[in-house]
Amino acid sequence: MQGVLNNFSFAEKVKIFSYDYLKHCVYISHLDPTSGFFTKKLFAELVTSSQILEDFLDYHGAKNNKNWYYYRELSASVRHLSIGSYSQKHILNRLVFYDLVHTENFAKEGWATFNFLIESIKKLTPVILDEARRLDIAIPDDNFDVFEFPGVTTNDLLDYDIDDEDKDLQKKNIVKIASEFLIIAKNFDHSGFYEPYDSKKILEIVPDKVNEVEMRRFEMLVHNLQSAFDTYVIHGGYRFGNRKLKDLRGCFSVIFHLLQMIGRLLHFYERHLHEAGYKNIYKKVQEELSLLVDPAVLLDRTINYGLYYVCHFLRTGKNLASEILNENIERSSISVGVPVKLGFHSRPSLLVAKIVQHYGGQVELCVGEDRFDASSVLDIQWAGGKIQKENRTEVRFEGDVRALGDIKILTSVNYGEDTMGKGVPLPKELGYLK
Repeated sequence: MQGVLNNFSFAEKVKIFSYDYLKHCVYISHLDPTSGFFTKKLFAELVTSSQILEDFLDYHGAKNNKNWYYYRELSASVRHLSIGSYSQKHILNRLVFYDLVHTENFAKEGWATFNFLIESIKKLTPVILDEARRLDIAIPDDNFDVFEFPGVTTNDLLDYDIDDEDKDLQKKNIVKIASEFLIIAKNFDHSGFYEPYDSKKILEIVPDKVNEVEMRRFEMLVHNLQSAFDTYVIHGGYRFGNRKLKDLRGCFSVIFHLLQMIGRLLHFYERHLHEAGYKNIYKKVQEELSLLVDPAVLLDRTINYGLYYVCHFLRTGKNLASEILNENIERSSISVGVPVKLGFHSRPSLLVAKIVQHYGGQVELCVGEDRFDASSVLDIQWAGGKIQKENRTEVRFEGDVRALGDIKILTSVNYGEDTMGKGVPLPKELGYLK
């Protein structure tokens, strides 16, 4: 039987691989965007049917064929927009369970983004059907029923009868996850912004500074964080259990799904709408797609909704992550000497603060009865003045044992400088300070 199928020509097989995809296009072409029938099940099937068609076309060289290139690009467009829509629909479905605060504007902007995506998909469908007819691919006569694509939400919830609240929560895993969240938030800071960008400003950062590769990198980091949380901290859902931990889970979950959507939309823009091609056929198809999916609106939703709220939830999650971290870190204290000759001037203060910031847990520099925030360069220098005035040669650090261990290593090289204040090589354990 497989041998018979292998003997089918391209013209015969393209009809087979197009059938489900075109059937979904027929269904969507008659669907009211405001009807509520654009569901995760529909998007999942769109992704599958467009993916298999795109793979088939790519195998046969459609990307380098003038007759088939547009049909291929349309299938890719449907796939990426459907993946983005699936992620956004997931956020809208789960928002009530994330237990985030002040989400009214977030929900409003989320619905605006979702509506743009489904309207764009709907605009593509008649063009896809016309292109199929031009290529002599039969359009399916039968159609789906709306009841074949129900939403995932219902008025029922299953009984909560697996209690994960008393699970042996390993503090080292909680500390690790909270620390990594803080590191991600810090590293993402360069992409952050606090107000919407106009179209000119967006084009200045996309794709030079904000692009698919960069967003996918952060997506993977947050996904790893979520996976570690579910494996080593709490297996259950959002409804019960340790609220702080589950609130943090909700925070980086919404960030993850936003990054999923951003990555797909940036890929679609960079690969299919951005003027990067050099052949006439590529430029022509790019122009045609731009008439169907407005690049300016696509980037506005990607940046002023997606990226904006990633930055927003990273900022708001930092306080919660710090609180959880400081509740679970192992605490200790060490007594160490002060920097020889020059005391806590700029370099030693900066290196100590960087160590504390790297781990995220609370550490205090204690001088007599006074306590100073060891994550703050200014606080350490303020302490340095008191140390010099009182002619002290030793101080005490109290707090996160991880940071204390590295501070101890730093003191072994006189806080990274010689007695003349010139920098010296740091031990390999402190390589992250460079």
